Amino acid sequence: MSVNTMEYASIFMEALDGQLLEGATSGWMEANAGQVQYSGGSTVKIPKISLNGLGNYDRDAGFAQGAVTLCYESKQLTQDRGRTFQLDAIDVDETNFAAVAGNVMGEFQRTKVIPEIDAYRYSKIASLAAEAGKVTEYTPTASTVLSKLMEEITDLKDAVGDSGEIVVTMSAKIAGMLDMAKGGNNIIDYGEFKQGNATLRVRSIDGSPIIRVPSARLKTAYQFYDGVSEGMKEGGFAPTEDAQNINWILAVRHVPIAVSKTDVTRIFDPLTNQNANAWKIDYRKYHDIWIPDNGMEGIRVSIDKA
Repeated sequence: MSVNTMEYASIFMEALDGQLLEGATSGWMEANAGQVQYSGGSTVKIPKISLNGLGNYDRDAGFAQGAVTLCYESKQLTQDRGRTFQLDAIDVDETNFAAVAGNVMGEFQRTKVIPEIDAYRYSKIASLAAEAGKVTEYTPTASTVLSKLMEEITDLKDAVGDSGEIVVTMSAKIAGMLDMAKGGNNIIDYGEFKQGNATLRVRSIDGSPIIRVPSARLKTAYQFYDGVSEGMKEGGFAPTEDAQNINWILAVRHVPIAVSKTDVTRIFDPLTNQNANAWKIDYRKYHDIWIPDNGMEGIRVSIDKA
């Protein structure tokens, strides 16, 4: 691999990581990965902290002894996904490779990678919430959607207090219904939402930002195609036959821990590529999401029972 291709790879990796963080509707969850230890490969370590509660103070014996336990739990990045692309040397030369390849990889990530990562994260949260009994069933209507959403936000605030911002991830279809709900003008407003280096202007309800997500990404279960088997060669993902629609996910902002790592993006020029007279680009992405054991109280998921 020449020096130029190595430089291209470094530039592409930085640009693609920034695009994913700001472009994914679930990108805000990656800010919580600062507490995660990552030293390469497919394994990360998530801290677990256990503390004793308060005890009585004794004027003679002093303080009751407390205990704190800090340990790290190893987790696997279960999603190991990738693709390789070739750009024919007749169509692309060294003078325009960076521009053409940048456009191709940017479009690939925008239209294929980001929707898949969003879909995986939301379906994983729904699965974990179902196991923890944090799922409710509700078929939205214009006359009840506002009161139902406020009921669930209130329930979550009652459980966790005001210690953290609640993010509402909502199907764009349901969000449109909410916009027209009677009485919504009194509590639905506009606000700013920080995600990566981007500041988004979003609707908010009772101080909680509403992140609108295409409904195709908000299902309870997906099949992720391997890209090689019959019927799966196009790659990507699709809802399973028994998948249900997710109306919304309520999450205390610091609870979901999402990690995505772009493996070294490899670029081979036409003279190095042994398969064809073409530029070859290899793209590989590790990613996953977790909810800490003590964080499930900060999650609520509403599923359309229909």
